[in-house]
Amino acid sequence: MRFERWSARRALLLVLVLASLVSCGGRSTPAAERAPSTMRSTEGENAQLVVFAASSLLGPFEQLGEAFRSRHPSVAVSFNFAGSAQLVAQLEQGALADVAAFADLDNMRRAQAAGLIRGEPVVFARNRLALVVPASNPAGIERLADLARPGVKVVLAHENVPAGRYARTMLTRASQRPDYGPDFAQRVLANVVSQEVNVKQVLAKVALGEADVGIVYVTDIEAAGPSVRALEIPSELNVIACYPIAVAAASQQPALAEEFIALVRSETGQQLLAQYGFEPVSRNLSEPGSCG
Repeated sequence: MRFERWSARRALLLVLVLASLVSCGGRSTPAAERAPSTMRSTEGENAQLVVFAASSLLGPFEQLGEAFRSRHPSVAVSFNFAGSAQLVAQLEQGALADVAAFADLDNMRRAQAAGLIRGEPVVFARNRLALVVPASNPAGIERLADLARPGVKVVLAHENVPAGRYARTMLTRASQRPDYGPDFAQRVLANVVSQEVNVKQVLAKVALGEADVGIVYVTDIEAAGPSVRALEIPSELNVIACYPIAVAAASQQPALAEEFIALVRSETGQQLLAQYGFEPVSRNLSEPGSCG
């Protein structure tokens, strides 16, 4: 009898212990459920925003990056500046970006067609072409027609780069005018000694004296300093470059990407772009406009 009573008590004690353990386990569940929230917070504190941008945007975008960091001290903003075609190729090869800003509409449409862009891009700035010569101007280049003179060393961006394509469009337009002659573009292209992957390299060739003249954006010359000087291209021949921006489809920070784009399009962003020589705009790609 005593043994049976002791066994019964022992069994009851075991049941109570098990119940206590189950109860303690139940209280630990909410803590486990809070873990993902804590992890998201940590990720937010160490977020990185990656911006792919045309090389001609280097100056204003670096300043906009600083402005963005001041609003989000815990967000690391990094930039990849290159020719627009290069940027699209990198995205096609799997490079991760949050924001994509190009110097032409064609490359943005190419990126859209490849499924690399989220939402609808917007045009945020315009740019124009200009001739750039060394400060000493040893070849005596004074006007567009001089590019066709025999022996003049011309450097252009590659035709796959927006600035290179725009330059060739401008030369073709000039060839349609009697004061330049139908073979003007052909004669200028015969003088080309180098084709570069972006406008920054075109500018560098001229600044170093490796070419007599190049065709770049107005904004590049304004940022180059006293080593070079600009010559205007007649407005009726010039090409207006439209710059679109959008969230990259693979963005891991789409909310931050949208906020960066909003900063670019804000009054602050537009004023900064204007300081670098861009013509500020704010319009959708679907709206009419003079581009290219």
